[in-house]
Amino acid sequence: MKPEEVFLPEDALSEKFLAATGPGGQNVNKVATACQLRVDVYRLGLEPHVFQRLKVIAGSKMTIGGELVITARRFRSQESNREDARARMAQMIADAHIVQARRRPTKPSRAAKAKRVDTKKGRAVVKAGRGKVSWD
Repeated sequence: MKPEEVFLPEDALSEKFLAATGPGGQNVNKVATACQLRVDVYRLGLEPHVFQRLKVIAGSKMTIGGELVITARRFRSQESNREDARARMAQMIADAHIVQARRRPTKPSRAAKAKRVDTKKGRAVVKAGRGKVSWD
């Protein structure tokens, strides 16, 4: 699933604008440009396995009450930070929809093991020939 395909219902979202930190001069001190986006994950109607993956991906961004909190303060304008927060949220939810392929444990074949041992023995012979030469 691509981030563009993720639908975030407006009733599940709440936005709050905060004073940003970092460089920006008086703009930082006067204007609340950082965007804190909260999403009620239970209202998204995700399948249980997708919800579990989202919890793992979100980590500490997920509250006990099932809210996912994203704070965007990368840009100097409210609108840019708002779009950034929504894009990051959509990316996180899209990543949760991706099912990882199960790893199947494999064993090397008997022929592969024998070839490996033969190669090691051959290298040992080569290295043994590099020893000190005696003039007896």
